[in-house]
Amino acid sequence: MLLSIVIPVYNERDTIEKIVAMVHAVDLGGVGKEIVCVNDCSRDGTRERLEEIAPKYGLKVLHHEVNRGKGAALRTGFAAATGDLVIIQDADLEYDPNEYPKLIRPILEGRADVVFGSRFIGGESHRVLYFWHAVGNRVLTLASNAVTNLNLTDMETCYKVFRREVIQKITIEEDRFGFEPEITAKVARLRCRIFEVGISYSGRTYEEGKKIGWRDGVRAMWCIIKYGLFR
Repeated sequence: MLLSIVIPVYNERDTIEKIVAMVHAVDLGGVGKEIVCVNDCSRDGTRERLEEIAPKYGLKVLHHEVNRGKGAALRTGFAAATGDLVIIQDADLEYDPNEYPKLIRPILEGRADVVFGSRFIGGESHRVLYFWHAVGNRVLTLASNAVTNLNLTDMETCYKVFRREVIQKITIEEDRFGFEPEITAKVARLRCRIFEVGISYSGRTYEEGKKIGWRDGVRAMWCIIKYGLFR
């Protein structure tokens, strides 16, 4: 059994080795790991840093020569992944790779095809940050649930785990953060068995490098309508 960890990377020179080291160190109890990093045309030295640490951690590193967005980076990473399971890992330090074992457990036990890591269920720790971001997230999740007939609590979460055969059936069209509602609508349409697992979350401020903004929220709402109602 092999888990492919796909990490889209854009201007994360200061955090990339730390997150890769954390991913590399996680004990999955006999499940192997493949780490796929997709550099989305970073301009801050991330490319050189990835090439430097790739041999140390056994990374598969891919580069975009033009910045195309998170969805495009994930599309590239999914195409290169060879594992039985595929998980998305952001390159910052908001999500903790030590939670992989509980995220993959429902799939390993044969109960799930897709697992979402929810920041809003369970008793895990969360950094307290932006009120309106939380409101926006819940509104988008509610709208997504309305068109997919799911009862997710955190559609916009980074942590999503897929059986490889599931992700291979899906063509990702969105290049930016519209990926989240798109993939949710498409796994719902496939009638996958979807589970949620509570996770911790240590969000970043904009000063610390957070990239998502209100325009991405507007695009996400459009994607909910587009992929949930018209595809």
